[in-house]
Amino acid sequence: MDRLARNLDDLRKIVQNFTEKSIQVRFIKENLIFTGEDSPISNLMLSVMGAFAEFERSLIRERQLEGIALAKQKGIYKGRKKSLSNEQTKELHQRLQNREKKSSLAKELNISRETLYQYLKLPEHKTSIE
Repeated sequence: MDRLARNLDDLRKIVQNFTEKSIQVRFIKENLIFTGEDSPISNLMLSVMGAFAEFERSLIRERQLEGIALAKQKGIYKGRKKSLSNEQTKELHQRLQNREKKSSLAKELNISRETLYQYLKLPEHKTSIE
């Protein structure tokens, strides 16, 4: 149930969309089945179980952020490894000034175009994404 939707509202909409199309929704772990002809008790169970799943996800996310903040304080957490070295970033800026195509540069550097655009947002003297 917690893997199906981001929050309780999404869960209800998804289950409703399926059941309106005569698709039976079964949650094995929770032992709940929804067919579209559900009783008020079934709808209550969906809401309660969905609310607990949403609450659990928010607690996990909160703990994760606390752990990351603590690791950053200790100097352990450095974030994701940079896609391009400082030299590659400088070369990228230089080649773009020579009007080379961004898509071909991204392909050559084995990065996505979105990553390339993130590097372009940086001032030329700053060579790493934080």
